[in-house]
Amino acid sequence: MQITLWGPGLAGLRERQKADRNHRILTSATELFRRDGYRHVRMEDLAQRAGVSVGTVYNYYSTKGDILIAIVSMEVKEVLEAGECLLASPPRPVLKALTRLIDHYYDHSLHYLDKEMWRTAMATSIESPHTPNGLKYNLLDERLRNQVQRLLLVLQERGDVVPGVDAAVIGSLLFNLLNVLFIDFVKSDDMELGSLKATLHGQLDVISRILVSDDSSLEN
Repeated sequence: MQITLWGPGLAGLRERQKADRNHRILTSATELFRRDGYRHVRMEDLAQRAGVSVGTVYNYYSTKGDILIAIVSMEVKEVLEAGECLLASPPRPVLKALTRLIDHYYDHSLHYLDKEMWRTAMATSIESPHTPNGLKYNLLDERLRNQVQRLLLVLQERGDVVPGVDAAVIGSLLFNLLNVLFIDFVKSDDMELGSLKATLHGQLDVISRILVSDDSSLEN
């Protein structure tokens, strides 16, 4: 009689192996998409680079689009985690808090994806908003929007933002602004990240002057 040993240790090992294969696939896809261009990379190329079979790649992702949105998810997950640390203790003044959060979004935006990859992912959300990938992309946008809104709420609760301001509405407007600026950035192959941030900083300066209470300009 054959006895199969099964327990938490073996289950954990299988999960770690699965996570490792997924990480290799995404890392390989990121490298190839950036090097050769998203549209020129085949699933077979990804499999070879990741050291897995083509069938294994398809077990994880049905299309290149699925892989691309998974990379976007990885990007957003990391910036959200860093954003939560900032929300726990935002710097003063308000302008500094807003700038630091959104600068981090922008600074990290090209860590995994290049502009072509962003354009392709954005096109998915516009052309196919009700597909799984379109819905996932829009959900990631909403999570970022929510974090910007919550930062304003935290600043308001601390007394740094005028009490009468609707922090949720202004947070949504701020997210729309940073998103439009980012779209302009990825549409242009020539625009530098520094130019994007300079434009943002000028507009945040104006907005923060409207939001601040009398004592919110004090530094920690």
